[in-house]
Amino acid sequence: MQDMEDIYKKYSQTVYKYIFCLSNGNSDLAEDITSETFAIAIERINEFKGHCKISTWLCQIAKFLWYKELKKKSKIKFEQLENLESDEKIEDDFIEKEEKLQIFKNIQTLDEKTKDVMYLRLMGNLSFIDIGEIIGKTANWARVTYYRGKQKIKEENEDGKR
Repeated sequence: MQDMEDIYKKYSQTVYKYIFCLSNGNSDLAEDITSETFAIAIERINEFKGHCKISTWLCQIAKFLWYKELKKKSKIKFEQLENLESDEKIEDDFIEKEEKLQIFKNIQTLDEKTKDVMYLRLMGNLSFIDIGEIIGKTANWARVTYYRGKQKIKEENEDGKR
């Protein structure tokens, strides 16, 4: 087993890029979650059994922290929406984002790995090589998974318009 300093040097950028993509380019949040990821990894390094790449294990910790952050933010946003005086603002925002929202709804119907690939590619503009490294698969696997996911979303959009 490598020591944590070596692991941090080798994988901190991978974890940072992963969260940066998921957070729509929020560098402060990506830094915070990256730091928290390695704090947890230090505490739980003895639980790492080696069944996957260490980068995959670290990204799974980071993804858990990201979901935790989303849950916290969605609660705050809900409270803010309750305080809005005008329903028109909500309608205008909804109409403006409807198409983008539909794409993300369709992404949510995909399996977990395809969903991750789609987010990393669309939100983070990462290469298939980087995506493969983060997920612990090959670049070719990431490319095929992305195009299959894209095709499935396209088919769902066409079915929804009929």
